Amino acid sequence: MRAVKVIVFDCDGVLFDTKKANMAYYNQLLNQFNRPPMTPEQFTYTHMHTIDESLAYLFDDVKILDSVRAYRKHMNYSPFLKIMEIEPYLKPLLKRLRPKYKTAIATNRTDTVKSVLSQHGLEQNFDLVVTALDVVHPKPHPDQLHKILDYFAIEPRHAIYVGDSELDQKAANAAGVTFVAYNNDAISAEYYIKSLIELEQILGNKDL
Repeated sequence: MRAVKVIVFDCDGVLFDTKKANMAYYNQLLNQFNRPPMTPEQFTYTHMHTIDESLAYLFDDVKILDSVRAYRKHMNYSPFLKIMEIEPYLKPLLKRLRPKYKTAIATNRTDTVKSVLSQHGLEQNFDLVVTALDVVHPKPHPDQLHKILDYFAIEPRHAIYVGDSELDQKAANAAGVTFVAYNNDAISAEYYIKSLIELEQILGNKDL
């Protein structure tokens, strides 16, 4: 871990508990088009995938999919931002890490990331944010992590990626980046943590 220069975070499920917000968001879309609320299986899928992939999964009728996408673009996302729960230790952790490490985000979110960070006062806490809109192939492909490695001109061994899903794990493995599993011991990882506070212990420096 002494070689680590950049710490990369997933957004949903790591920086924020977004379960309530995402459930409310997609259920509003489903309700608008007379569909029942999300099932647990549907929620699991939407938690990991891009908005376009999720809409295609939830609305398998291509005849209405364009209408769903058009409605979604005009939805006010503010109410959902307010029910996202920031990871309790995130802000003090970033404050302690950033003098020594660069920080980045690799997320399958698209056009809502800027609003999410602004709502929670995190705009200045990350050196780079890479969304699904910034690459050809989103996670599980390694494109986002490759973009981050290129931006900082570092080798894979100089970065770690903190994620909570199988898509995060696959992206990290494909990029050759050390993977830290957050609150999910069902996926393969080099390290496992239940809270971001444990990240300092992994980095081997409690007095950052």
